[in-house]
Amino acid sequence: MGLMRFAVVPPDRITPQAAEKAYLSGLDRVAWAVSSNLDQGELVLRRSISESGSLNVPWPVPGSAHGWLTLATGTLAERAEPYHLSLELARGTVNQLRHQLAEWQTIGLAVPEKITAMLSQAIQALSKAAAGETEPARVAEQAEQAIQLAVDAGTLLGSTYADQAIAVRRRGVRRLPTLFGANLGASRAETLPADALLPASNAAIVPLCWREIEASEGTFHWEVSDRQIDWCRRQGLKVVAGPLLQLSSAALPDWLYLWDGEFEDVFTFLSDFVGAAVKRYRGKVDYWLCAGRLNSAQLLSLSDEEKLRLAAQSIEVARALDPGVPTLISFEQPWAEYLSRRASDFPPVHFADAMIRSGLDLSGIVLEINLGYEPGGTLPRTALEWSRHLDFWSSLGVPLFVTLTVPSDSDPDPNADSGISTVLNRWNPRAQQAWAGRYLPMILAKPYVFGVLWNQLSDATAHEFPHGGLFDAQGRPKPIVQTLTAIRQAHLV
Repeated sequence: MGLMRFAVVPPDRITPQAAEKAYLSGLDRVAWAVSSNLDQGELVLRRSISESGSLNVPWPVPGSAHGWLTLATGTLAERAEPYHLSLELARGTVNQLRHQLAEWQTIGLAVPEKITAMLSQAIQALSKAAAGETEPARVAEQAEQAIQLAVDAGTLLGSTYADQAIAVRRRGVRRLPTLFGANLGASRAETLPADALLPASNAAIVPLCWREIEASEGTFHWEVSDRQIDWCRRQGLKVVAGPLLQLSSAALPDWLYLWDGEFEDVFTFLSDFVGAAVKRYRGKVDYWLCAGRLNSAQLLSLSDEEKLRLAAQSIEVARALDPGVPTLISFEQPWAEYLSRRASDFPPVHFADAMIRSGLDLSGIVLEINLGYEPGGTLPRTALEWSRHLDFWSSLGVPLFVTLTVPSDSDPDPNADSGISTVLNRWNPRAQQAWAGRYLPMILAKPYVFGVLWNQLSDATAHEFPHGGLFDAQGRPKPIVQTLTAIRQAHLV
């Protein structure tokens, strides 16, 4: 059995909850199945194999702007003595900054002197930490300083990259055509907050929930989606419709469970529903979101190969009935932290690669990122790690779309799924707004990102993620709407 140990100084520097979320990953960025816990001042990770890897662990970064972020070490070999946790996180964080800075400078990024000065200070602090390993408290102090400097510099570097990359992209066009908007959820068209939503949007996701539309086998109710799509067309919004298939308890009709284990019957029922939806809305939809969350779903007794077949069928039916309209599939938790606690033959990026290599006419991939929630959420990460991971997914060679949810509160939400909660950070409306202001421009700067859409519109109606909407429980716009409006009006059609 593989074993890696990290000395935590001081011993209460991270919480048991954070320690349980730690995992190890290889060069392919895929998590290994591990068990992790705090034991007498050490973070201990056990796995079935003994290979070098990088530790990824939530860490409370000093400074009010960051809170808990998932930091990574460099690649480490197993050894008998424990590593010093904060020192190894400092090495990994500083080196990520150095490498990203060098990479962007080679493509012409003009880097402010402030960033290079902060990098020099971070390297100096790291050097002092590495030289003082006989004094653990002193090592921790210097390592923490290096981490904070590197994260601060990385945030500034990400903003610099975003500003200059967007400016370059706009040299040939007046405004970027990137889709920008929100998922309308279950909101009825007549209740949509048009005055605040439309200035921040050029597109919308209209969900086509199989469970709601075909609650009884063979009987379809299209009223809500009819009104939403008609409203979007009247307002001049691009329409992303779907997902047509989503393997979650909130999306599958109850009667389908009677056919669990009968794959060919499930396949036929899915084909019928997708066909009915596409026939009804063809000519009114700009993108078909054919399938979602298949990589993380554990409902029905479906193998990974059967999930692939269902996703492929949803694309083929949509293509046959509405040719020329782009087809998308989405993957939840694109960092795939869940693999550290649950083995799978298909990590999400491998799942996507298999679909692309199968010859399907897939137009793009949607990365669904619900930040700071559990279960089903993505751990908070640095701006540079976001950039790096988006670049990693772009290697598949198809356009990317990103859907996001970020909480505005950490208290219980009576309208949300009772099984989902926020983790690690304490959120508030201004923190949600600040996150959007820091991260969204960098995502939009990527030329392969064709859409950025908020995954939850309002907290006033039943929803999945606590306090994740753009509008609060009274239907009032949160501060984040101001930021989205400013971004859209500054850069987008």
